[in-house]
Amino acid sequence: MSVFSWLTGSRGAPAGVAREPVAALRQRLLGLNRDTAPWVVRDGEPEGVDLVAEWRIVDAQWYEIFAKAGIKRVFKVLIRFDEARGVVRSSDQEWEVEWRAGTPDLTLAGSAFRGQQWEMSFESVYAFREDGSWGEVYSYKFNTNEIKGPLHKAAAEAGWGWKGVAFGKL
Repeated sequence: MSVFSWLTGSRGAPAGVAREPVAALRQRLLGLNRDTAPWVVRDGEPEGVDLVAEWRIVDAQWYEIFAKAGIKRVFKVLIRFDEARGVVRSSDQEWEVEWRAGTPDLTLAGSAFRGQQWEMSFESVYAFREDGSWGEVYSYKFNTNEIKGPLHKAAAEAGWGWKGVAFGKL
């Protein structure tokens, strides 16, 4: 890995871990999905990649939470498997969100973004509740590492490296 690997989130394949075939890695990454996560890993065919990991911004169970949090930008991680090099290549895309009557309307951000991104936002709101008590009404924390961390870990456990792509072909 290069000197700038820390900027792109690139990591070499772990030493001593046998590399699993692409099909097993794909299943391992798809296996990260769980109902309690605010993100999902899905097939990337519509985007022309192997897999996509993205916030569940349009999922009915989650969009109210995202709307209350006032999230204005969301992102997705595009994933492609480079079997010859044993590396998972990734690139991030940023999207802008407009909320209309509590439902999300996704529009591509006015400025183009492709590369690697890290973002963290959080908020806790305290107020009087319906029963008259004072306390936390809602709390949220969104961190892009909530998506990327499990992806990186799963790839490493499968014996694959990770390469964040900012320029060039994914």
